[in-house]
Parts: sequence; C-alpha cells; structure tokens
Amino acid sequence: MPNTITKNEVLKYHEGGKIGVEITKPCDSARDLSMAYTPGVAEPCLEIERDPAKGYIYTNKANLVAVITNGSAVLGLGDIGALASKPVMEGKSVLFKKFAGIDAFDIEVNESDPERFIEICKALEPTFGGINLEDIKAPECFEIERRLKSETNIPVMHDDQHGTAIITTAGLINALELTGKDISKMKIVVIGAGAAGIACAGMYRQLGAKKIVLIDSKGVVHSGRDDLNPYKAEFALDTEERSLEDAMRGADMMLGLSKAGVVSQEMVASMAPNPIIFALANPIPEILPEEVAKVRSDAMMGTGRSDYPNQVNNVLGFPFIFRGALDVRATAITEGMKMAAARALADLAKEPVPQYVKDAYGGIDFEFGPDYLIPKPFDKRVLLWESAAVAKAAYEEGVARVESFDYCGYRAKLAADMGLVMADPCT
Repeated sequence: MPNTITKNEVLKYHEGGKIGVEITKPCDSARDLSMAYTPGVAEPCLEIERDPAKGYIYTNKANLVAVITNGSAVLGLGDIGALASKPVMEGKSVLFKKFAGIDAFDIEVNESDPERFIEICKALEPTFGGINLEDIKAPECFEIERRLKSETNIPVMHDDQHGTAIITTAGLINALELTGKDISKMKIVVIGAGAAGIACAGMYRQLGAKKIVLIDSKGVVHSGRDDLNPYKAEFALDTEERSLEDAMRGADMMLGLSKAGVVSQEMVASMAPNPIIFALANPIPEILPEEVAKVRSDAMMGTGRSDYPNQVNNVLGFPFIFRGALDVRATAITEGMKMAAARALADLAKEPVPQYVKDAYGGIDFEFGPDYLIPKPFDKRVLLWESAAVAKAAYEEGVARVESFDYCGYRAKLAADMGLVMADPCT
C-alpha cells in the first residue's frame, strides 16, 4: 500500500462497503410495479420453465458472476475466515464492473469442508453466468475447481491460480521473443508450490517448457520426496538439486510467488544469460529490481507492483476472460481460452500505446521492449483484444452455447461500447 494512504483513509473509504445494487428498468408507477413483480413477472418465469436457456434473456444471468470464497487463503493475510475476507471480495466485484461492465455478487461462505463448499457452489448455478473462485487454500482449491468445472454448466475459474498464470505467460511469450530463448530448452524455477505456482508451471508446460524446477518450503520438489501431494508430484524432477541456490544456477527464468527477500543477488548472478525474472511477492518482491540491476545488466524483470515496469496484475485477466465467456454463454473456461487470453495480451503489448494510457502513468512513453512486456490495466483495448480472443476460442472449442459467432462484429461491438474507433475490427 502506498505510504500516501493512511489507515484511517482506507477504513473511511470502505465504510458501508464498495458495491451496491442498481435497478435497470423503470419502477415509477403502478404499471411498472405490475411489470417488475406480480402479475407480470409470471410471464418470464413460465418462459424460462419451458426453455431454461431463456434465463439468459429474461434475467441478469448473462452478465452476473459470483465471487465466492471461504477466506482460507486471502492474499497476504492467510486464513482470516469468510467475514474478514468480504472487503477483498467486494473489491474483486468492483473490478469486474469497472473493467468489464460485469455485475458481480460477493459470496463469503463459512465452510471449510471442501465437499460441502462444492455443494453450496453447485446449488448457486441457476443464479449466475459464471463463478470466480477466490482466496481458497491449496490443495483443496484444485479439487474444488475441478469438481465445479465438471459438475456445472457455467464457466468456473479460480483466479488465484489462473490469473497469475495467464498474465505471466503473456509476459513470458514476449520475453522469449526479445531474448530469442527456446522455451523447450529453458530451465524455469518456480518459487512457491501453491495454487498460483502450480497453475503457472502447468501453463508454461503448455507453452512448451520441459524443465520446471518447483520450489516449496522444503526446497526442490524432486522424485525422492515422499511428502508431495498429487499436484506437486506432477512436477517432481529426478534431480540432485535440493536448495533454491542449487536450482537458480543456470536458470533461464525465475518466477517468485513466495515472500520478500528469498532470492539473493548471488543467486541472480548465477543464472543463465538474459534471465527472465518475475518476482511477484507483494508488497515487497523476492528481490527488488534495483538489486538485480547491480549484478545483471541483461535481466528482464517484472513484479506485482505498479511502481516498477512489467506489473503482473490479475486485473488484466479475470474481468476480460469472463466477459468473453459470458458473451458466448460458455459452459466452461478451457485451457485453450486461457492461452488465447495470454496470447492476446502479448500481442497487444506490441501495439502503439494510446496517449490516455501514458497520461494515466505520469506521461511515461511505453514501447514494446524489456520494460514493457505486458499491457497496462487502464488500457481500454485489453477488453477488446482479450475478451474477443476468449470468446472466439470458446466458440471454436465447442463450449459456447450461441449458434454462431461473428468475431469481427463482436470486436466492433466491444469497441463501440468503449467509444473506440477501429479502422478494422477484424485485426
């Protein structure tokens, strides 16, 4: 949190909560009341009873996401419980609305048993067009997401896992282009074997990575260990490396999802030429960019902070992924949809940056390169590029419930909604 914001200011800001409910149709007369409730409301109810798909037409289901948690792994705060997590979930709902125009209800469930939590989420399916799982501890979060994806017909995504994976994959795609590295020959070190770390490692595999060294609190995740859950075991290597220091020697990339200060300058100095370093611990990363700069002039670096280049911010992912998924009434968020989102972000970073984006960041002249691998959250075009890519992938993979999909037309609509002028909506 910036030092210019005081505790009292923050608490005052949150008084009364950060979200509310708005009425979208007139309700100013007896006739309006009859339309909104009884007797008129019976008509859409009966239409939906005859054809459940009309729930997307006659209700707000098509633009409504549930932000659901049990508060067991709140970022930076840990297992603080359902009620204490509510300000975070409200904040997530704010971002859905602000960046993608999606209505979101925050739902804090006082339930630690995974099976019961799953049943609660499943029972909510009629209300929502999608479910954003949030701040649920590992390894339970993996099974919760897997079950909900297989047992519901709406898109479900645990953002703590996949948001970070999608954004860092976008950055990695562009870093590979700039460094000329072959991902199949790279050694990638992932510090932190929780939900985000395992999801990132999985997505890098999809991109072609062969050697990923996963690090947990006990060191390297290797095949000789007998204390690994199935999700870590999937990445266990047959290696003599045991410590983080061992793993960092000769590494082409380091992804940090752990805590401040765990990476030393000596470790960075031991990495391969042109190392890619994403140190994402917040608010203080595993190693600061200025510390890296003292020992490596060839490093390409990102953090989770807005005051350094290449901020990995999940707000670049979840609002736009759900926007695209909702607009084609997707039944799931697939691996292909997530990769499409990452590639769209990578492509957008190569486009000329509008002046309004530069102004939002103090007039900095962003240009594709080592200090600009990832688009900025306030770039309105993220919605256009990413949501369209996700919707297209959903349709092509057969998880969309719309009968047809006009990619150019959809991009044109998104651009019009944002007030953007496009010379060619198909590119």
